[in-house]
Parts: sequence; C-alpha cells; structure tokens
Amino acid sequence: MSVPIRILQVFAQMNRGGAETMIMNLYRNIDRSLIQFDFIVHTEDKCAFDDEIKNLGGRIFRIPAYNGKNHMIYKKKWKCFFDDHPEYKIVHGHVRSTAYIYLKIAKKYGIVTVAHSHSTSSGNGVPAIIKNIFQYPIRYVADHFLACSKEAGEWLFGNKTCRKSNFHILKNAISTKDFVFNTELREKRRKEFELGDKFVVGHVGRFNNPKNHDFIVDIFKAVHEKHSNSVLMLIGEGDLRQSIEKKVNDLGLTDHVIFAGVRSDIPELLQAIDIFLFPSLYEGLGIVVIEAQTAGLQCLVSKGVPKEVSITNLVEFISLKKRSCEWADVVLKYLEYERLDLYDVVEKSGYDIVNTAEWVKDFYLKVCLRW
Repeated sequence: MSVPIRILQVFAQMNRGGAETMIMNLYRNIDRSLIQFDFIVHTEDKCAFDDEIKNLGGRIFRIPAYNGKNHMIYKKKWKCFFDDHPEYKIVHGHVRSTAYIYLKIAKKYGIVTVAHSHSTSSGNGVPAIIKNIFQYPIRYVADHFLACSKEAGEWLFGNKTCRKSNFHILKNAISTKDFVFNTELREKRRKEFELGDKFVVGHVGRFNNPKNHDFIVDIFKAVHEKHSNSVLMLIGEGDLRQSIEKKVNDLGLTDHVIFAGVRSDIPELLQAIDIFLFPSLYEGLGIVVIEAQTAGLQCLVSKGVPKEVSITNLVEFISLKKRSCEWADVVLKYLEYERLDLYDVVEKSGYDIVNTAEWVKDFYLKVCLRW
C-alpha cells in the first residue's frame, strides 16, 4: 500500500474561523489514501478542530507565536522542524504575517511552497502597517498562490502575480447538502431555543473587529424598536464578546439577544434563523454567506465583502456609510419571504466541496510530480 503524501498546513490556530473551516471541509472530503494533512499551529492551547484532525490521521505540531523579539528563535524553530521532518514535499501557508520567513526556509530545504490569501485587509493602525510590510515579500517567495477570491489574491500578491499561471482562486467550498433548507429541522431547532414565532436576525462570525459586531447590535436595536417580536442570534466566540455582551446589557437588550458561542451545528442553526446579517468591515470572501444562501436565507451584506460571495439572488449589498436605522429598514423588508432549496444553484456555482476537494487533490499531486 502506498504512503499518502503529507501536506503541512500552517495556521495560527485551528479554531472555527473561515480559513480553518475551509481547510477542514477539504480535509474531510479529500482522498486521504493519497493526500494527508498535518498542521503547524502558533499556540499551545487546544483548539476546536484538534481532536478531529487526529481522528482523520493528521498530526499537530506547535511553534511559538512570532512577536518580533523572538525573530531568531522563530527561524531556528522552523529550521529544526524541517531537519526533523524531511517527509514534507509541500508547505501550504495560511499565516501571512510570517509567511515570508517560514516559506523561505522551506524552499531552502527543497520544499514546494504555497501561499494562501483569505483576506483583503490587515486592519488599521501600526500593527496593520507592520503586517503589510512583513507580508509584501510573499509574492517573491512562494511557488504557488491561492486565494479565496480575486480581490483577496490581488490584495496580498499584487495584480501581476495574479495574472500568472501559478495563481488560482480556490473557492471556499462547503458540504452543500448539509445546509439545504429543511422545514422539520427548522422547527426542531427553533423549539430548542424557544423562539416561537419570533423574527430571528442571525450572524455567524468570530468576535473580532472585522466582523463589526458593534454595528450589528446597533442595527438590531433599531429593528427591535420597530418590531418588538424579534431576536438576535450571535454565533461565535472571540476577544470582543465580553464588550458586546456589555453593550447589549447597557441597551436593555439582554433578553432579546442569544449568544450561542462556538457551535459545530451551524447548518442546523441557519435553519432556525430568518435573515442573515453580515456587515463586515472587510472579508476575503465570507464563506458563511455562501452557507446562508444555501440554507435559503436572505443575506444583508456590507460592500466590504467581495461581490463573488453573491451566487444567488438572496444577497443584498449595503454601504457601511448608511446608518444602523437604514440597515434596519432593509432588514424589516424581509419579515416574510419564501425560503427555497438552492442546492442546484450553489453546486453549479462551484462551491460544492466534493468537486473542490478533487481539484485540490489533483493540484497537490501535480505539484509533487514536478518536485
């Protein structure tokens, strides 16, 4: 029996973020007799996907997070790792801030390097400026370039790189059949959360600055003032959760906001929601919007999200320059609409995981043949 090719995936941590969920969707569906994933993470903490990775046959290695002061130690750790693990033919980097370091080292060991862009911004302030400086050389280091959207690719790698044959858009595919609208499942989950006939505004995302939770709460406040039989469901965790909970409490909305936390049952929770709100400051793509559309949900999305996320007629883009009350008026337009089964539309758009996993398998195998 042949030994599968082991691909080293580099992440900050393997919790339930967009990029992490994408790679796990691929991992579950790829032919693991041919391709096997291992992971390097920059944390000592146990993460949400750790157990599943091990059950699928993957290994998890840990390296200290880069802080600038440990520059030489960080480089040494990577060199020691490759000395101890000569089995890797491909390193697939998802951590962009230090990619020029570890990808450059990997190349010295004769390893093929892949850089993957999942975003269109580093944020604001001095930390963002530093990140942008650090990640600029990636376009000159990596052998292959992947991005979740054209905009994400051009932002990180530059227009010139994205016109080359070694650049590909890898759609953040999903297990489409898991998200298809199901009335029985909807009633079951709504009963579990005691939602009754309430109008449920939903959001899925990590509690960090790009997801714009502060504005989500402002929008819901305006919605609730005009339609009191409404509830906001926030699914996710993150550093800003505590401050958002305080804001909800200060606004007197505690009894009308559900903090659902990190969940492994997102497909089922989307069934219980009535409208999906996604006013992100910026996104590489916003895979959860694809999931929400598959569940038949009307999606109200900011113009900070790439247009490529709109694969059905269920996405409405709204400017972040508009006030929360204006967003609320759009939300309330959709108090009643027909939920549809959009499986065929989503599958034909190229976002079904089965086809994408096949493409990724072929990509890795072709790269290895040239190694």
